[in-house]
Amino acid sequence: MSLTSNRSSTTLGAAIATGLGVAAVAFAGGWLLRGRKGSKLTSTTTIATTTASSPVSLVERKVVLAARPPKRIFLFDVDGTLTSAARKPTTPEMNAFLDELRSKALVGIVGGSDLVKQKEQLGEHFVSHMDYVFSENGLVAFKNGISLANQSIAAFLGETKLKAFIRFVLHYIADLDIPVKRGTFIEFRAGMLNISPIGRNCSQSERDDFGRYDLEHNIRPTMIEALKRQFPEYGLTYSIGGQISFDVFPNGWDKTYCLQYLAKDDVDEIHFFGDKTMKGGNDYEIFSHASVVGHSVTGPEDTIRQVNEVLAKPPRSS
Repeated sequence: MSLTSNRSSTTLGAAIATGLGVAAVAFAGGWLLRGRKGSKLTSTTTIATTTASSPVSLVERKVVLAARPPKRIFLFDVDGTLTSAARKPTTPEMNAFLDELRSKALVGIVGGSDLVKQKEQLGEHFVSHMDYVFSENGLVAFKNGISLANQSIAAFLGETKLKAFIRFVLHYIADLDIPVKRGTFIEFRAGMLNISPIGRNCSQSERDDFGRYDLEHNIRPTMIEALKRQFPEYGLTYSIGGQISFDVFPNGWDKTYCLQYLAKDDVDEIHFFGDKTMKGGNDYEIFSHASVVGHSVTGPEDTIRQVNEVLAKPPRSS
């Protein structure tokens, strides 16, 4: 059933949710009212509403989400976990699944990409539809759409060290013999550097080809070892993610950096889902952290399957 009304429809949505004992989840343009039988969803009703930024919808959203277990979070990597491959957008099915999940638990994402790229994959307004958003491993952090922090690798290294590092990287890539080179070999982000031997301007087919070539010839691992030898005193971590690049950031600024914000909010049951969970992968540190229940996935379908397995068990604090 679909109902369309004016500004008062937000109040109608909350009232129906309360009266029928269903869950209402805010989304861009309305509320999803989901009937329940046990813990399974049995129906979906759409009610048009004002924008998510209006005072009425924000108050009602807080009321609706307050019934969730307050200390259980599902935290997701993006590439290869919520999406089928690096830089690809989430599907409508995955977006609907995340909306549904948010009616049952806290939901967040933590990725190495900057916020602009995350918006390309997850939607322009996704920050306001997640409990926590951690860009660049949490160096850029949001809670309920509100900015928490923003760290700088430039301030950490200083200009002299930063220039020496960038100069070495560009010389190394210039001398590198690989089948294809394009442009944007270094991407400067707020809290890290992203280095791509092929260049981030490559096409999707070139990206796929390099991913396979790198697996066979170890282009990225070999370059990382060269950087470690050249700059042992810089205090940097190197983390391979996606198909074409690796991230460089100060020690401790990996994805576990985001856990400090969850600790402040007393979130004590953290389920993390990622695909690069092997040692050297950019999910490894948070996947293996003592305070995290790590789940290694092979793609979006596997992510959904494993989330449902967790949901079948009661929250730790219940």
